[in-house]
Amino acid sequence: MPNYRDLLNRTKARIREISTEEAEAAREADRAVVLDVREPEEYEQGAIPGSVHIARGQLESQVEGRLLDKDAPVLIVCAGGHRSAFAAETLGELGYTDVVSVVGGFNRWKDEGRDWRVPSVLSPEQRNRYQRHLLLPEVGVEGQQKLLGARVLLLGAGGLGSPAALYLAAAGVGTLGIIDMDVVDESNLQRQILHNMDRIGERKVDSAKKTLTAINPDVDVVTYDMRLDAGNVVELLSQFDIVIDGADNFPSRYLLNDASLKTNTPVVHGSIFRFEGQATVFKPFDGPCYRCMIPEPPPADLAPSCAEAGVLGVLPGIIGSIQALEAIKLILGIGDDLSGRLLAYDSLEQSFRTFKVNRDPECPACSLDPEQIVIAEYDEFCMPHAVLAG
Repeated sequence: MPNYRDLLNRTKARIREISTEEAEAAREADRAVVLDVREPEEYEQGAIPGSVHIARGQLESQVEGRLLDKDAPVLIVCAGGHRSAFAAETLGELGYTDVVSVVGGFNRWKDEGRDWRVPSVLSPEQRNRYQRHLLLPEVGVEGQQKLLGARVLLLGAGGLGSPAALYLAAAGVGTLGIIDMDVVDESNLQRQILHNMDRIGERKVDSAKKTLTAINPDVDVVTYDMRLDAGNVVELLSQFDIVIDGADNFPSRYLLNDASLKTNTPVVHGSIFRFEGQATVFKPFDGPCYRCMIPEPPPADLAPSCAEAGVLGVLPGIIGSIQALEAIKLILGIGDDLSGRLLAYDSLEQSFRTFKVNRDPECPACSLDPEQIVIAEYDEFCMPHAVLAG
């Protein structure tokens, strides 16, 4: 029976090896993926920047979900070049066509003074909290770190903002901004699940912060107890990566649209009415904007509010959850987002329909350069009878 050294030598004879100098040249030319197969505790002490980490013992179960292009060059490193040799053979057996093991591994790379750094890692508590995310190849440690570093602004802590905020907080989105100038009313509690009976009369942003920080202490909840207006919208949006639109009126939506174009901030839009809801994504200058979809607000008599027409309590839970999902997809860069598509939901039919939304080349907003967009108030539009989101 061959000993370890014999097995290693035989394995090395069947694979390709390169020096650290050759590996650095391939990495700098942006032609290769660096795959680090050391154990987590080794990787946490230092790694090659941009490397993909999969421990050798998890390679077979995870690599095909993490390295999707089997023809892309892969440079495998371990501590000294032994485990990387076995890993290279494994990848060859899995169909990867351009795989090499780096001789001397990370230890030699570091000793030679090449670029390395201590990676940002999850704490043991975070690994336990987010373990179901970590099992998903599309998320993993790197994706969870993206979520923890993301900043999402929620426009409204009402019907749509409640489920969206709850799921974003639970998912570990690191910073949640909430803007709302209302107070909790008993009539809100049929659908606005951030709040409860003990919070009646309390500022909604304060109530929301209590709920969200109790769900996840990792999340920094930043509150804005004020009205969104032309004087603050650009500065506010510039501090966040994504906006969840839970606005309850057309003026706020037009204002948000124009400011998002100026700040290049994606907007995840949602709206609800009686038994129906809609959701879409507006990515500035990459697909349609809100004005492309609704150039002008409808007459007030055609847009009664939820206070006048009612809304099924569970409906915002469905649409708000879809908004949270779309935001997470944007943060992680996975899946097909709803940009250019309007998702319409009918709760009575229990049906979803998707409609294509085209970008208007003559749009009064997104056809302009960002510098040309004027941020102005739109209070003359349907203020008394806007389609409510909460």
